[in-house]
Amino acid sequence: MNLLPKSSKEFGSVDYWEKFFQVRGKKAFEWYGTYLELCGLLHKYIKPREKVLVIGCGNSELSEQLYDVGYQDIVNIDISEVVIKQMKEHNASRRSQMRFLKMDMMQMEFPDASFQVVLDKGTLDAVLTDEEERTLQQVDRMLAEVGRVLQVGGRYLCISLAQAHVLKKAVGHFSRAGWMVRVHQVASCQDQVMEAEHRFSLPVFAFIMTKVRPVAGSALQIFELCAQEQGKPVRLDSAERLAEAVLERQQYAWLCSQLRRKAGLGSVSLDLCDGDTGEPRYTLHVVDSPTVKPSRDNHFAIFIIPQGRETEWLFGMEEGRKQLAASAGFRRLITVALHRGQQYAGMDSIQAELSARVMELAPLGLTAQQQVPFLSVGGDIGIRTVQHRDCSPLSGDYVIEDVQGDDRHFFRRLIFLNNRNVVQSEARLLRDMSHRAQKKRKKDRKKQRPADTPDAVSAAPGKSIDRDYLCCEHHKAMIAGLALLRNPELLLETPLAVLVVGLGGGSLPLFVHDHFPKSCVHAVEIDPSMLEVATQWFGFAQSDRMKVHIADGLDYVTALAQGGEAQPPYDVVMFDVDSKDPTLGMSCPPPAFVEPAFLQNVRSILTPGGVFILNLVCRDLKLKDSVLAGLKAVFPLLYIRRIEGEVNEILFCQLCPEQKLATPELLAMAQALERTLRRPAQGWDDTYVLSEMLKTVKIV
Repeated sequence: MNLLPKSSKEFGSVDYWEKFFQVRGKKAFEWYGTYLELCGLLHKYIKPREKVLVIGCGNSELSEQLYDVGYQDIVNIDISEVVIKQMKEHNASRRSQMRFLKMDMMQMEFPDASFQVVLDKGTLDAVLTDEEERTLQQVDRMLAEVGRVLQVGGRYLCISLAQAHVLKKAVGHFSRAGWMVRVHQVASCQDQVMEAEHRFSLPVFAFIMTKVRPVAGSALQIFELCAQEQGKPVRLDSAERLAEAVLERQQYAWLCSQLRRKAGLGSVSLDLCDGDTGEPRYTLHVVDSPTVKPSRDNHFAIFIIPQGRETEWLFGMEEGRKQLAASAGFRRLITVALHRGQQYAGMDSIQAELSARVMELAPLGLTAQQQVPFLSVGGDIGIRTVQHRDCSPLSGDYVIEDVQGDDRHFFRRLIFLNNRNVVQSEARLLRDMSHRAQKKRKKDRKKQRPADTPDAVSAAPGKSIDRDYLCCEHHKAMIAGLALLRNPELLLETPLAVLVVGLGGGSLPLFVHDHFPKSCVHAVEIDPSMLEVATQWFGFAQSDRMKVHIADGLDYVTALAQGGEAQPPYDVVMFDVDSKDPTLGMSCPPPAFVEPAFLQNVRSILTPGGVFILNLVCRDLKLKDSVLAGLKAVFPLLYIRRIEGEVNEILFCQLCPEQKLATPELLAMAQALERTLRRPAQGWDDTYVLSEMLKTVKIV
């Protein structure tokens, strides 16, 4: 039986509704949810003794059910004579005080200020079928009549799907009149518009427009959104922002519907925000593993990523999350990252907070009674202590934070908040420092302090940072590239001129300075704030062998190249500099650093037997091929080493093709250098094997 119109314009037709109710008969038709789904919201905004007008009542049972629980001053109107006759006959004996009147809501016959509530369940949506001038004029008359029959302090309560044009019209009309505007999402309502057996779900909202007595000269407009039935309303600053917030919830509902029906939607991620502040609290990634054989207990699981570890490849990259899901053995795994700046009491509280929400993302066939496992690393939520926050005029907002790794070591990280899932710089803290941090953090947990509260655990930078440990794999590979220099076993006794462009936390130049005692290191950094960060938080210090130049690396190298013999050439030039433009397909280095003319400048400041080492992060394969071709044109000998699990590739560039080494020779030179570096009284990370860094090197 086809009971829905072929065109939405028919919703505004009197003839359509007469035919609709004749065909449907006395069976109730519930637009946008039943009384049980709506009663929590209705009881919140309607008092039992208030006079209620229901416009476009149809044959819904909503008025009857409100009447039966004590709301007995209800008047219902509809344009269809057929349905009014049906409803009068049906309620004559059992609900004698409730009235049903055939009336056009655009020309109501009631005196002004007759009602305290006007209740509209889908009627505005049925009338506002398009934005043609005639339709908008009809809606203006309807809303003007609603305003006329309401008392000051009264409420227009409109149940709607909140399509963009409907929301815009309703909010615009009443906010211009000075009314208070609130949009309230109906909780847990899977509202269905059906045609035969076909159905689809959309979220339902209630517009609560409160009539306020006009105040001369006042332009105050109030916009609020309430996302949960008993939740606290959030005040928004404009009608546009309100529309954006409603759209976000509609998109979330659509996503839940799609995830419910099928797996393998691709990369799906979303933020769950604090209901009071609107700030992101959790970031969820939905990972489906269709190759996992289904069983009764492996349909669905939640994985809580310990604080500070969301940047690791296994948790921070799509391929890593796929590997995690496959190894966990679940058909659908949701990874949950915890945001800095939020307070978390522990795994149990997180599970209680997330349980209802994540079930909305569960696959089809999962029963409400089925237990969903919450997983993590080591069974806890990790430790993150934000030590410092600031804003650099060049790099933007950043934080310095200490996090606990999977080996119970603590690590200090520099994070730029415009790219919060990328660790800009990282250093390991010494064990005694880490122990104090851990003990203090346990005390802080008992006090329920926010996770981003600056802590007093930081000792003097030189005492807290493990300067012998390189955290970043690409830094380890860059250091291993020094084995390409002649006679690597003699490098500790050889004066070594090194230029590092891009300071960050200073770990790379500091390692060269400490482990090559005859080296003279010049570091170039465009952002003076980074020198302060490196010095205060990462144990960096300048000396007679370590100088920092605050300058644009492009200008500095160009000036050296054009300065003749004023500066002796460098044995090693390292580029580890990121781009500030996130729209580029290459995030490291900025494109200007690999332009042919600039590469010629780099060549001119390099000794004949020297090595130019470049950290390349390029997701655009076509662009990467172009960069490699440009480098090869300037540096005839070019090696490339990809960092496993990352986008980084390290390029080793030399001037003399006759210096080319086969893999066995290269590994032998790396082993010779490592033997030299593992000297008595000099710290060395036993997990760092130089030859391992060069095993997969290929010649371009």
